[in-house]
Amino acid sequence: MTPTVVVTLRCTDQRGIVKTVADTVFEVHGNIVDSAQFWDRPSDSFSLRMEIQVDEGSIATLESSLIANLAEFSPNISVRPIARLRRALILATTADHCLRELLYLAQAGELSADIAGIVSNHGVLQPIAEQFDVPFFHVPVAPNSKPLAEARLDEIVTETDADFLVLARYMQVLSDEFCARHPGRIINIHHSFLPGFKGAKPYHQAYDRGVKLIGATAHYVTADLDEGPIIEQDVVRVGHHHSADQLVSIGRDVERRVLARAVRLHAEDRVFPNGMRTVVFDS
Repeated sequence: MTPTVVVTLRCTDQRGIVKTVADTVFEVHGNIVDSAQFWDRPSDSFSLRMEIQVDEGSIATLESSLIANLAEFSPNISVRPIARLRRALILATTADHCLRELLYLAQAGELSADIAGIVSNHGVLQPIAEQFDVPFFHVPVAPNSKPLAEARLDEIVTETDADFLVLARYMQVLSDEFCARHPGRIINIHHSFLPGFKGAKPYHQAYDRGVKLIGATAHYVTADLDEGPIIEQDVVRVGHHHSADQLVSIGRDVERRVLARAVRLHAEDRVFPNGMRTVVFDS
């Protein structure tokens, strides 16, 4: 079977970009099997994602030719064989619903990502890691030891060859410095429909306001708490008869589904950060 590669490109919008990509694919005897593109008018930015079938021996030639032929457009470009899955490092504290969902989907081959390991500031999740045969790293965090903990986390990222990090209800705020070292590589699940109810205990905030919909938001992590570009969201209807604790319980299902979709979209190179927003080419 002819391998398929994913090509992503982002740059300032200009005439001739798509033609140059298509001509380059033709030159290496490749075949475009899927293509999506978007021009964002406010930022005048262009995003493109293509799936291309090309002989194994021509993948390197395709990549070098794309870089050379597109140089005048100054793009950010990547070429990845679909078979080479991106590796996710999952961070969690004690809640396990999002973690279990990701592990199950990865095991079933439905996440489009490999799980490189699990990091937790507590030890209670280690049996789950052992159940799924995934490396577990216990990294305690105290107010006066956060720099040391984040230094260890950087080491684990390197040791596991992780491509991105997933905060699956990891109840620690990462430092500005750590976020700056991993831009666009940290996905968080926040248990509210952002931009509403940021920060701690969003379900209790929602209960106090008597909302009729609660939701979850997966977003990229930035130095600004719960302000990063949004990848995926969903909601569920609730009523006046639900207590704050019941909202927490109802919300767990939404959280795990939203986070899993966001991880898959990121792992498949379908998400393009665009300032405070994202371009998402969902399948």
